[in-house]
Amino acid sequence: MNVNNITTINTTYRMFSAFTDKIESDAKFTFSVSDNLTSKSFETSAGSKILEGYRPPFDSTTIRRMKDVGGFLMGKTNMDEFGFGTFSVNSAFGIPRNPFDIERSCGGPSGGSACAAAVFDHVSLGTSIMCPASFCGVYGLSPSYGRVSRYGLIDCGNSFDRIGILSFKASALREYLPIIVGKDVHDPTSMIQPDLKLGGKKMCAVAVPKQIIDNKKVSKGVIESFNRSIESLKSIGIDVEYVDIPTLEYSVSVYSIIATSEASTDLARYCGMRCGPQDGDYTLKFDDYFTSFRSQYFGDEAKKRILLGTLIRMAGYVDKYYNKALRVRESIIADYKRQFERFDAIITPTMPFISPKFDDVSKMSTLDSYKSEFLTATPIVTGMPHLSVTCGYSEGMPIGLMFTSDHWNENVLVDMAERWDCSFDVKHAEVNA
Repeated sequence: MNVNNITTINTTYRMFSAFTDKIESDAKFTFSVSDNLTSKSFETSAGSKILEGYRPPFDSTTIRRMKDVGGFLMGKTNMDEFGFGTFSVNSAFGIPRNPFDIERSCGGPSGGSACAAAVFDHVSLGTSIMCPASFCGVYGLSPSYGRVSRYGLIDCGNSFDRIGILSFKASALREYLPIIVGKDVHDPTSMIQPDLKLGGKKMCAVAVPKQIIDNKKVSKGVIESFNRSIESLKSIGIDVEYVDIPTLEYSVSVYSIIATSEASTDLARYCGMRCGPQDGDYTLKFDDYFTSFRSQYFGDEAKKRILLGTLIRMAGYVDKYYNKALRVRESIIADYKRQFERFDAIITPTMPFISPKFDDVSKMSTLDSYKSEFLTATPIVTGMPHLSVTCGYSEGMPIGLMFTSDHWNENVLVDMAERWDCSFDVKHAEVNA
């Protein structure tokens, strides 16, 4: 892949707009990260104008750990503003384009990281990585919530956000996961976790939710590839059984309610007083200053989620929506836990359709966009580790297969990725200048 070819997808990589002069001679490997991980080397904006120009004085824990073992940070990749989106069209710095077809989406929010992993021979770190992994045809592993330190991660939903690995090579998951996991005194959510043990237990039995097979939202091409994948799993000795998981249909609603509520509080700190642009009218009163500044620099999707989350948390709605969503979340976790008494993983397609063209994305309503995440929402809501692998192609575009395992069972997912890699020929994206 010639770097000059990036002219066709240059908005995928904030990393190349701020490319370092040369790679350090003693670097053992290179990596990139999405723009919501703080780094001393590069501006960190989380895809938002409100943080443009912000250069953190510290590295996030994940970046520091990668550097400590000889990694060289190539740069930052483009993403949806603060992680708000499914198609990476909400960045303030342009829209990243899919390396298989530049008229299509990379997926979101970490679309730039998935594209980097698809095109270049290095690992990329991102958040909410299942959709972009599926759309860009790469391996994506999202560990259990709390397995990887979130210190230095710019939150959009602090009870959901976690950092995962994207790579074209399945072997990279085993190589880099042990580097970024582990307890971190800076992040209390990472302190209570069992040791990561890669090896030993293999995936022997998987469950398929019946709700997926009959769902009209899943395209014909995706279902066909998914059914072939089930046969492939059987051929390598894995038992497959269809099960009923009734709470699955509530995952998107639960995710939307809780995530927007958390976003409205997480983003309250961005007011033009501490970081990013600080060019507001200082003669205004506090509320007027904050309102004018946030109106100017937040994108439409960020404003929408702040308003929705603020409404949900109001006294008249908090019990009706937010507290109820928390209870349903526990029910979804309990349903999945019951399945893991018999199965090593639950499998579904990663996304219900292939990467859409930007013209089609622009025609989607906000509700349609949110509902398109109904497959990936469940493992995010439960905090369980999940893996996306490429299981087929339709119209020349990749299709993803997602495995979700029980908390702290990343070992079966890493082993599954390597076994899948031996039996499925993943295509490399070709980007034309």
